[in-house]
Amino acid sequence: MATGRTHRPATRSRGIPEATVARLPLYLRALTALSERSVPTVSSEELAAAAGVNSAKLRKDFSYLGSYGTRGVGYDVEYLVYQISRELGLTQDWPVVIVGIGNLGAALANYGGFASRGFRVAALIDADPGMAGKPVAGIPVQHTDELEKIIQDDGVSIGVIATPAGAAQQVCDRLVAAGVTSILNFAPTVLNVPEGVDVRKVDLSIELQILAFHEQRKAGEEAAADVGVVPPVAARKQQHSADQGPDGDVPAVMPA
Repeated sequence: MATGRTHRPATRSRGIPEATVARLPLYLRALTALSERSVPTVSSEELAAAAGVNSAKLRKDFSYLGSYGTRGVGYDVEYLVYQISRELGLTQDWPVVIVGIGNLGAALANYGGFASRGFRVAALIDADPGMAGKPVAGIPVQHTDELEKIIQDDGVSIGVIATPAGAAQQVCDRLVAAGVTSILNFAPTVLNVPEGVDVRKVDLSIELQILAFHEQRKAGEEAAADVGVVPPVAARKQQHSADQGPDGDVPAVMPA
């Protein structure tokens, strides 16, 4: 996440760590899939595997919600869906404005998952006068001159920025000044916001660059294997194996 703040609290007001909050949507997605298949209960191991985390971390996360499951039975799927939805604030309707209705903004407007997850696209905003009045996903685009009025009239607290990088900070400043306190930023730039405003950044190019790094590393390891050179990672694994006892176990380190 990119913000202009130098300090961010480690936990929410209810004492739930930020890392746990970030995993709650993963659990909710897995639980929703189970609910759609009419699965009544799920074990921590099964749910953790579906969410891509380990079961100990899942149980710790759920302890912050006051949900401990039942020994031998597991977790009630429908109750957990409700509990996590409530914790994430998804049991109410959240009006959202999307600013910047280019290809990306239009794709976001057409995304059908907003309504089913507690969000309502209240308005689509664009700086191009030629876009004004044109329907996108059944919603007429409005000019940026109307931004503040729309936010006030619809009680918008979440804004989505899908503008070019050069316009993003100005749009962000206007959103914040009008009362928006949460921003999802798709523009490839860092936004500076005051304390109390949350920004989540989605940068597809950065994610692709990270994947490119991993692809390059894998290609290098394959090339090294072809010529008989042991890559550093493999060498460490071999050393680790050599340090093991006759049964293949590394002696446990006792706490100090």
